[in-house]
Amino acid sequence: MDLKSNRTSPVLTDPAPMNMSTLGMHSTRLPYSSPRAPLCPGLTIPWKKTGILDDFRSSCWLDAMKSSSPPPKKITKAVNNEYASYDADVAYNAWMVEYPSAIASFEKITDQAKGKSIALFLDYDGTLSPIVDNPDCAFMSDAMRAVVKKVAKYFPTAIISGRSRDKVYEFVKLKELYYAGSHGMDIMGPVRQYISDDHTNCVRSVDEQGKEVNLFQPAGEFLPMINEVLRSLIERTKDVIGVNVENNKFCVSVHYRNVDEKHWKTVAQHVNDVLKDYPCLKLTHGRKVLEVRPDISWNKGKAVTFLLESLGLSNCDDVLPIYVGDDQTDEDAFKVVREGHQGYGILVSSVPKASDAVYSVKDPSEVMEFLKSLVTWRKSSAL
Repeated sequence: MDLKSNRTSPVLTDPAPMNMSTLGMHSTRLPYSSPRAPLCPGLTIPWKKTGILDDFRSSCWLDAMKSSSPPPKKITKAVNNEYASYDADVAYNAWMVEYPSAIASFEKITDQAKGKSIALFLDYDGTLSPIVDNPDCAFMSDAMRAVVKKVAKYFPTAIISGRSRDKVYEFVKLKELYYAGSHGMDIMGPVRQYISDDHTNCVRSVDEQGKEVNLFQPAGEFLPMINEVLRSLIERTKDVIGVNVENNKFCVSVHYRNVDEKHWKTVAQHVNDVLKDYPCLKLTHGRKVLEVRPDISWNKGKAVTFLLESLGLSNCDDVLPIYVGDDQTDEDAFKVVREGHQGYGILVSSVPKASDAVYSVKDPSEVMEFLKSLVTWRKSSAL
């Protein structure tokens, strides 16, 4: 499958804001306008019931934050360390029975790929780059970049990240890929063969080289609201040491990785105090990050489906999608590729945790090994 003609640079100027007629939607709701009016944009999304955020605050915040974050290291006696290490190894080995190594299972994966076209989808943080204390320093190694460039030569490859599309491109710097930022709410992809009724807010544009691309932003109407929330969160959290509020265009990420655990509740309280005035936004969590984003029916899984459709690979028996990711937000994509497209999700994790993935790898170094193996396999199968 020759897709080279469709591959373009992701550095793209967004088109003018879309109105309701552009979105193909009709609503009696007023557009978002007043800084103090918690109105939803004219999208078909349900209003949250009063009190849901307060309930979340009182019963779920700290549990959710702690469950998504590794426990702090403690100084213990050597014998306790030995027992703890043994128990961890036993638990991990038992978990690996259910989520076997993608590297050890590589032959089984490629057996399923024979006669099919592989479509590859990759998360960024924790998958192509290590998790670091400062999210602005999550740099991709030159070795990983070279491998991703090679794999994109043989397979259509997309990065689907919680980061903004522009930001993840600045980290990856590969024009051969497709990019979906803000958890799939900002997608730059190949020109679609047709525009379905489900995606009327997909518009054609051109990149800096003058080539046609499709830009899909299902939450475009939320952008003024997101920018306002960003400013409020920066102001509210400015006195909490270690907080990093990141602008990811269609979502705001509040990183608390460098915040003392005794102040996590304060961070959560500030986020809730801002969010309670915006019933059209929702709060999700990842690895030491709280994320505010539009409460619409869109996620990384739907981004995978959209990209497969854009590539002309949806509803095809001869396509094997593979998604590699490490975070809770990747679970929607794992489920889609497994149940909807008979593909494989690969979870990046060095600790046991439940997942809709089929296989696992321990860390980004094993991700790179897996991608290298794909390139070698494709080269040899072409001989």
